[in-house]
Amino acid sequence: MRCMIIIKANHDTEAGVMPSEQLLTDMGRYNEELVKAGIMLAGEGLHPSSRGARVRFSGTAREVVDGPFAETKELIAGFWLWQVRDLDEAIEWVKRCPNPTGAESEIEIRPVFEAEDFGAEFTPELREQEERLRAEIASRN
Repeated sequence: MRCMIIIKANHDTEAGVMPSEQLLTDMGRYNEELVKAGIMLAGEGLHPSSRGARVRFSGTAREVVDGPFAETKELIAGFWLWQVRDLDEAIEWVKRCPNPTGAESEIEIRPVFEAEDFGAEFTPELREQEERLRAEIASRN
């Protein structure tokens, strides 16, 4: 199963405070473990919400809202995309993670939908389209 591992933002990440050299070293070592174990598919840190925007949808209307966004506890500072056997394996890997902010922090684990999760509504034509798009993305990387 694929999981997105979500590192929650805090006051420091939203203020643009960069991680210490020690934290970068520890995270680099942890990422190496993930890659060697065949777990890590992707992972990135995100700029503060002050550098971002949101697009709100209401029917056919679209409204752009520039950051920063007020609810820090609801924001994301970074993420990994992992391939694991199950949620328990993801939890075990997260428990080994260096504290991502060095202070009070939280990491959320969310399974990614797979084709079989969508049932009959995901027709053979839609599956073929999905596979074609994934192949095209892979060929660009």
